[in-house]
Amino acid sequence: MKRVMPLSFAVFATLFFFSSCSSCQDKEQTGERKVKETITSGVINISCDESFEPIMEQEIMVFEAAYPKASIIPYYVSETEALNMLLQDSVRLAVATRPLTAKEEASFKSRQLRVRTVQIALDAIAFIVNKNNKHDVISVDDLSKIMTGEVTRWNQIYSGSSLGEIKFVFDNQGSSSMRYAIDSLCQGKPLYKGLFARKSNQAVIDYVAQTPNAIGVIGASWIGNKADTTNTSFTDVVKVMAVRKAPGFDPYKPYQYYIATGDYPLTRPIYMITTDPRNGLPTGFIKFVSSQRGQLIIFKTGIVPSQTNIALKRDVSVTDVF
Repeated sequence: MKRVMPLSFAVFATLFFFSSCSSCQDKEQTGERKVKETITSGVINISCDESFEPIMEQEIMVFEAAYPKASIIPYYVSETEALNMLLQDSVRLAVATRPLTAKEEASFKSRQLRVRTVQIALDAIAFIVNKNNKHDVISVDDLSKIMTGEVTRWNQIYSGSSLGEIKFVFDNQGSSSMRYAIDSLCQGKPLYKGLFARKSNQAVIDYVAQTPNAIGVIGASWIGNKADTTNTSFTDVVKVMAVRKAPGFDPYKPYQYYIATGDYPLTRPIYMITTDPRNGLPTGFIKFVSSQRGQLIIFKTGIVPSQTNIALKRDVSVTDVF
């Protein structure tokens, strides 16, 4: 099935209108009948924070293979856009790192729509540097100073560093990674204007891989080594930084084990939020992702599934699942 790349909400709305018309005309010409929507059949659009594209692509692929009459079309956008699409009834299911606010829930209640929110995983924010950068340990306090512009050069953190100016990059202005970093690291101070966006997590990785003095912030599911089924190594395209919670604390990288135990200090939940009345495909997909099979898919991406019993081992991986 054709996947839809990240779009702005305005562009999505336009494309969706015309593609819907075209789809209807095609079906009328071929005599194809619309598949009745149930929890395992039908066609739906969902909005998803782009940070979780690696996870959702796998969940959708397995779900559609299990239920051939189901088709899920994802729109990978910023978290802000993903939630706006839900609020504007463009989709009935969104994937994000925060639940709805009381005001947002009230807007659904006024339309007699019931919102259900299910946590499906625990994720982390990862900080990456060029693989030739020898500085791969940093503290939460230093990250806060970079985010607010108090620190702008590498030698302000690492004495004698010749890397010069710190090029701090993130995916996009409305992303969950940036919202989390602002909420957790800026501590009420304004965000430094010298930071810049690269539009997507993959673009951040590509930029850091080519820029010796860069630091990038991305979702942890983007940094895993796909060839490593133990979840104990990261991609070799960039270097993943170890983060120290505070002076005197050991630094940790966002391995699955350390995300689960809280030793890695920068973690966040992942939610699926729906307005489906419990009998449609959005509900069926949430049930699948929350099931043993769906949670195992999350486990294999290197982050922590939330609906399973996991025995943790002290070898930087989660080794016993289900």
